[in-house]
Amino acid sequence: MRILVCVKQVIDTAARIELKDHDVDGTGLARVLNPYDEFALEEALRIRERNPDTTEIILVSLGPECFRDTLRAGLAMGADRAVHLLDPLFAEVDSLTTAYLLGQAAIFLGFDLIFCGRQAVDDDMAQIGPAIAVYLQIPCITVLTQLEFSEDRSKVVATRQIEGGSEIIESPLPVLFTCQKGLNQPRLPSLKGIMASKKKAIEIIDAKELTFVPNERCVLTGTLNQTRLSLPDRQGKGKIIDGPTNDAVMQLVKILREQEKVV
Repeated sequence: MRILVCVKQVIDTAARIELKDHDVDGTGLARVLNPYDEFALEEALRIRERNPDTTEIILVSLGPECFRDTLRAGLAMGADRAVHLLDPLFAEVDSLTTAYLLGQAAIFLGFDLIFCGRQAVDDDMAQIGPAIAVYLQIPCITVLTQLEFSEDRSKVVATRQIEGGSEIIESPLPVLFTCQKGLNQPRLPSLKGIMASKKKAIEIIDAKELTFVPNERCVLTGTLNQTRLSLPDRQGKGKIIDGPTNDAVMQLVKILREQEKVV
């Protein structure tokens, strides 16, 4: 079984974000493996642990040179191989084209399962996984919370989160999943894993190998362009209401009704 795990590098959520010329100033900001992608990789690793002789895990990422650090992090966690989609033609692609290219890479590499994070924490679009499945014309099960296999490993029984409960879906392979918190607890890389990752080569796939030719569906400049970013408005200072509970509640309701106009 070959499992592809799509990963992305993002700015550390603990970093203090500053804007410059209406865009994020990334100078000196720590960058990490997208947290939701960690759940995806961990689930793939757990599948391999149950079938170590018949399972291969390949990381796939599309992005600039610095994304190699993220691929190394995934290798340190235990992935077998890492593939970097890198080409000048890939520099300014949007989500639609990114999904198309990852889908083409999946066809090029071959796969039985594809795991993606639920979304990237930098843009929160949650588009890539489902779009890859559309391009590949395979089932897509989002917000996965539990995964089991049939005895012959030809089908999966997946539990996914829905509003107010959960949904159980049976699907044949191949299939794509998007993963989220609650599915598992991602492991920390071991020292042995970190040292081994430094010796593994990161494979490069360019536009020529993917036979990528921009057209009306996949364009160089993208169909969705970010024009500017801005920080949220600063909120005023909070107010503490003292006194007996009943009096405090009445005063709070009065403030909400007369000052904030929300009641």
